[in-house]
This record gives sequence, C-alpha cells and structure tokens, in this order.
Amino acid sequence: MQVKDCLVSAPGKTILHGEHAVVHGKVALAVSLNLRTYLKLRASSNDKVCINLPNIDTFRCWDLSELKQFVPFVNDKKDEAQRLDAELVRRLRDFMGVTNGSLDNGSMASLAFLYIYLSVFASGELPGLTITVWSELPTGAGLGSSAAYSVCLAAALLCAAGTIPASLREWDQTARWCQEDLECINSWAFQGETIIHGNPSGVDNAVGTWGGMLRFLAGKIIPLSRVPLLRILLTNTKVPRSTKVLVARVKDKINKFPSIMNPVLESVDAISYTCEKVLTCEPITGEHYSILEELIDINQHHLNVMGVGHPALDTLCRVTLAKGLHSKLTGAGGGGCGITLLRPETDSSVVQSTVQDLKDCGFDCWETSIGGPGVQQHSPSSVKEEILDILDRY
Repeated sequence: MQVKDCLVSAPGKTILHGEHAVVHGKVALAVSLNLRTYLKLRASSNDKVCINLPNIDTFRCWDLSELKQFVPFVNDKKDEAQRLDAELVRRLRDFMGVTNGSLDNGSMASLAFLYIYLSVFASGELPGLTITVWSELPTGAGLGSSAAYSVCLAAALLCAAGTIPASLREWDQTARWCQEDLECINSWAFQGETIIHGNPSGVDNAVGTWGGMLRFLAGKIIPLSRVPLLRILLTNTKVPRSTKVLVARVKDKINKFPSIMNPVLESVDAISYTCEKVLTCEPITGEHYSILEELIDINQHHLNVMGVGHPALDTLCRVTLAKGLHSKLTGAGGGGCGITLLRPETDSSVVQSTVQDLKDCGFDCWETSIGGPGVQQHSPSSVKEEILDILDRY
C-alpha cells in the first residue's frame, strides 16, 4: 500500500482554572497552548516502518515482515477506537522486550505508535513509512506533550490509511477536519494516551484535537466557542513533582477539614464559571482583563490553601507582580509550570525584562498564547523553516 506524505500539528494544553477542584466534581477550564507538536509522515519503499522522536532521543525501525505477525490479533475496528485492545498491547510489549515494569518515554511512545499504526492499517496492506515528530512542548511538565503526540499520530495515520480524508486542498496553507473526523481522531488519540498514561481523563487529547477552551466536569468534556486568544507567559520552574502525591494531599486536607476546604472548592468552581462568562464577552475590554487578573490572584491563593503551592511558584508570582503582571500555577502544582496573563497593551520591553528576570531565577519561560486551533494539516510553506529543517533531517 502506498501512502501520501502528510504534515500535521497539534497544540499542548494548560489548565486555566479548576485544577484539583475538578477531582472533586468541580469545573475545570482547559485551554490549548500555542506551543505545538509537529509530525511529518513520509511514504517509504524499503519495507520498513520507522519513527524518529528527536526530543527524547528515540529512533526505532522495524521490518514490515516483523510487524505482519500482529495483523491476525488486531480487532477489525478501523473506523473507530472503542476501547484499548489489551491483548494487542501485551503482544507488542513482548515484542519490544518489556513484559514487566514500566517503559521509558521512548518505548512508551513507540508502543503507542505501533498500536495505532497496526490498528488502522490491519484490514489492508501494511505500508512502509517514516514518521518524524518534533515538539515545542517540554516533556513531563504537565503541558499535554504526550496528548499532542497521540493526536498527531492519530490524524496522520488515519489520513494515510484513508479512514479520514486529507483536509488540505491544493491551495490551502492549513486546514482542519470536520467534526465527525475530529471525533475519530480524538477517539484514537485517547487510545494512545491510555497506553502512555494508563487512565487518562481525556481532557488533554480533547484539547489537542479541538483546541480553544474546554469545560471539563464530572467526566464530560464540552468544547466552548468564541474563545479569544490570550497572550501569556508560560514558565516552567523545572521543579519535579508527583501529580498522584499532590492529589492525595488535597484529598487528605479535605477529609481533615471539610468545613474549611469544601467552601474553597466551591469558590474555585465559581472562579471557573466567572472566567468562562468573561471570556465569552465580545470584545474583551480592559475591565474584563482586570477581572481575569483578580481571578488568577484569588485562585492562586486557593491553590496555596489546598497545599499544592511551592516556593518556586511563589517566586514566579512575586517576580511578575513586580512588573504589574498576575500569575498562577497551572496543573498539579508543587513546582511544575505557571502562567502569567499579558494584556494586549503590555509593552514588549516589560515582557522581555520579565522573561529575563524569570530566567535569572533558573526557570524556563516562553511568551505564547492560549486558545488557538486544535489539530491541523499543513502545507510545508505554512511551517517555520527551522521546524521543517528538523523534520526533514531524519
């Protein structure tokens, strides 16, 4: 089977409001992050299937003859991924030489790739191809890097298999798929996330698929329309943390002080709803930005009350407030990342000096935006030259 070359990208994600409260039945607002993962799929005539992941120093290559042994064990579910095929995953783990314990990042990413590749192509002839993935997102920072990877994999492989049509027409620079095709992409991306994370919420891959902002409540994910692009600083404190430990810490505090902590959760819930209401206003005025800044400050204090703050995050808030900017942690807390809201009129000199101050603290910092598009197909001319150079190098 001959496949057509394909270039796709998907965004990372960040939590605007509602982290931790969402675990206890409250609303969380997840937004796309304009740092993207790019995937280039190229047809190959050498009967090999290869994957290049330069961000995590991974290169794997298999002969088609090796992979054909798995075809009889693939369920006929090309059109839609209903649930993870545990038997296929087990056989692939055996094939990769890992039967017990957890896989490293490169092996886990390769496993997710092989699973989706075999599943979408098994009813026909397995094609030779090479996939190269490069990301602007740091890994392990809670910014949805694995979900962006899974979304890109799903979109490119489904498109190559003909399960969904190519969205890009000859005269397009970028293009998106219809709602039905996006649902198919999201379904398969969730399978990739399940392989990588075990029990994902589905929020990260949904943001990577649809982009913009999504409301997450009690397992239901609702994409929201008319969300403006907001300028932000994204700061990675580079302090490692365990989401599992932090979630347990919040739960213990709620159990110990329910009359104190439950109102905090209710307040965070109200913050999320208020923020959503403000962001659906058109246009967003200076008064609206003032409200958004206050909500950020209040939520950051609430997160400290929950016990998920960290001195590095306090430093982030202090440094940015000295410039008149407002910040909060995003994600699990305990270190990790924070976001800083930038008003449209914020001068570039203020942004640059703030970024430098944060880097002087030992942090990584980027100016970016939130609320941008989800998974897209690109023409090569629509992608930055430096990204194309990386994708073409392998």
